[in-house]
Amino acid sequence: MSDLKWDKAFALEQAADDEELLQELIDIFKESSLSDLAIVKQSIENGDPDKGRSSAHSMKGAAASLGFSGIREVTEAMEADCRGGSTAVMTAKLAELEELISLLQKM
Repeated sequence: MSDLKWDKAFALEQAADDEELLQELIDIFKESSLSDLAIVKQSIENGDPDKGRSSAHSMKGAAASLGFSGIREVTEAMEADCRGGSTAVMTAKLAELEELISLLQKM
């Protein structure tokens, strides 16, 4: 089972110790991650690593800034592979990313 590996203390620090702001940022990430996940799936289906790279990059940055290391690690690997013109890693890690996004949605 995948793990979000959430560093809440780091995330709270990034939100200036404002719990309400942190929750708003997480809610925004929840919404954007669903859109990005759909684009990742589409890029796999279409064999379009550039589109997948952009979405993986977006998720990676948001996950990193909110302390979600599990999502950051997966999307970082996806982005690197797509940069090389491949969708192989994105395809291989799709189920793991879907599980992590599902865990995120339950927060």
